[in-house]
Amino acid sequence: MGLLALGTPLEWHEAKRSADQVRQWGIEQLLAIWRRAKGKERDALRWGDEVEYLVVAFDDKGRNVKLSLRQADILAALAEDEALCKQGGCVPDLQVVKSNGEAIPVFHPEFGRFMLEATPGKPWGIGFKDLLDVEPNMKWRRVIAKDHMEANEYPITLTTFPRLGTRDEFITPYYSPSGDKLRSQFLPDEIANPHIRFPTLAANIRTRRGRKVEINVPVFKDDNTLTPFKDPTVDYDLHKWPEDDDVRNGAAKDDHIYMDAMAFGMGSCCLQITFQAKNITEGRTLYDQLSPLGPIMLALTAATPIYKGFLADIDVRWNQISRAVDDRTREELGEAPLKHDRWRVPKSRYASNSTYISQDPRLRKEYMDPDLVVDQDLKKCLMDGGMDDLLATHFAHLFIRDPLVVFAEDLKDLDINKTDHFENLQSTNWQHIRFKPPPPDKDTGWRVEFRPMEIQITDFENAAFSVFIVLVTRAILSFDLNFYIPIPLTTENMETAHARDAVLSQKFHFRKDPLPPRPVKTNGASTGSSTPARQPSRPPTPTGPVEDEHALMTVDEVINGQTMESGFPGLIPLVESYLNSMNVDVETRCELACYLDLIRRRANGQLWTGAKWIRHFVREHKDYRCDSVVGQGITYDLVQAVEEMTRNEGKGRYGGEMLRSGWTAKPRGSACG
Repeated sequence: MGLLALGTPLEWHEAKRSADQVRQWGIEQLLAIWRRAKGKERDALRWGDEVEYLVVAFDDKGRNVKLSLRQADILAALAEDEALCKQGGCVPDLQVVKSNGEAIPVFHPEFGRFMLEATPGKPWGIGFKDLLDVEPNMKWRRVIAKDHMEANEYPITLTTFPRLGTRDEFITPYYSPSGDKLRSQFLPDEIANPHIRFPTLAANIRTRRGRKVEINVPVFKDDNTLTPFKDPTVDYDLHKWPEDDDVRNGAAKDDHIYMDAMAFGMGSCCLQITFQAKNITEGRTLYDQLSPLGPIMLALTAATPIYKGFLADIDVRWNQISRAVDDRTREELGEAPLKHDRWRVPKSRYASNSTYISQDPRLRKEYMDPDLVVDQDLKKCLMDGGMDDLLATHFAHLFIRDPLVVFAEDLKDLDINKTDHFENLQSTNWQHIRFKPPPPDKDTGWRVEFRPMEIQITDFENAAFSVFIVLVTRAILSFDLNFYIPIPLTTENMETAHARDAVLSQKFHFRKDPLPPRPVKTNGASTGSSTPARQPSRPPTPTGPVEDEHALMTVDEVINGQTMESGFPGLIPLVESYLNSMNVDVETRCELACYLDLIRRRANGQLWTGAKWIRHFVREHKDYRCDSVVGQGITYDLVQAVEEMTRNEGKGRYGGEMLRSGWTAKPRGSACG
């Protein structure tokens, strides 16, 4: 959840006039943070996870399922629960939350009124006991959420609702589409959180862009899918808003599923992990080294094969969110000569990283993005304030964007002890790894947020991927691993991760040898409660052609290792080497092995991704006509199966292909080949 402030929001033409002021004040606030926190030290890494839910309501009699727009009612019920209040409360947006004993989970609003976000009540430590507590805590969150919903409502962890934006009634209560803020053919304004930030954000993205956002997802061509496929939900005769001309001007592409509003992207759920480093140096290292892993984890967690009631020919959400918040003008996109804007901008605000920031001698200039756009005036301001070139470049790149939501009250005086102007830009740059300075009013360190992973159907899966990424960070720091590749290759990898069944069908650019050239000392601690010691001296700057440092690899090779001599060792073997160095007790090691086994088998294809399971479920359904259409009855059965899977985790009727070995595929029940 981004910055949630209150005030009088400016419409875009007013906000644009204040953009330079907000950027300059944001830089001054950032420099104040830098001076105050650049030497900040923490005892050990702490971390937290964020799980996002869709709230669905079943109509069993009508064999239908809809999104429930009761987010506010559910949060209010949580805040008013006397038992939860006695434990300190769990809705910080509605009450003062203070832990009394065991910290209960915390719930937050999200962009969609059909969404909830849940986090642990306090950060996790690096101790192995904390790793084993993640899954029970995730299950507890789901139980608490369900207990404060109606009997027919359930919190499910699907990335997107399969029929969001169809022409039938897919929300309850029902509202008609084409409101003033979204101006969508398919979605009502009421689908978004009513907090003034969200409708303003959507409206200002649309206005700045000069047209509605344009999201075209390739349709999955099945046996009976029409060719060319023309999205039958598009109304070419709508004339309510000027932006309705978009589709008449070619916005809806043949052979694609067309969507036209921010809610189609920001209404998606994901699994995010935030790490607090012991100091800024460690944070910068994690930011850089996690970046090349993002596309691998996106492909490995793929769970999004349906949009707007159609099977898509992709498996993940990332590009759809990117396009849903893409505020670039035609000039910035390169569709018109630069006249009013300052530069061409290669990427959306929601995109893969374009910078490295660690002061690591292994970071070569050849790894940098040659197309990086930087506000040189703001960079100079940061460097004059004492910030080094790499970090100043990073923030001056983020600040090429305009602030999208500006409150009139915030423009009166600059408060150097606040971060509102800085966060205005920082929180609307949605990169796949985010570097987060310490807030001024909390005892919090430098943080790195890992953002690419798709939400998984079960708590076991979400815990497994969370724990895995935590262990990977420990291996990175303990063994001083080097995953650097040129940034454009990571950008390319993010595109590759969208391919259907990319985890098995695609290859990704990855560094061949991540190990340092000499032995590495670890701290030898047996509890895992402190950060492994770094090497006493830095490794030398690499030489030789950059092209020789990386190769194309499958996800299986990245996760499990290559069999060839001197091949890539694999992330799981590296994690296991780290665990060996920590002398983990047998019981804990066995429990962690269950999580690693899921990752291992997903990577080698023995277990399916969520996207593959969902696609298979649809295509074998008795009502499916091999025409790419995911109808109301199919969606009802699919979401029922998902809800059952959250309870039984592959031990019931559904999900064995995703969650346990030894499963056998069932015969298909549809008319498809």
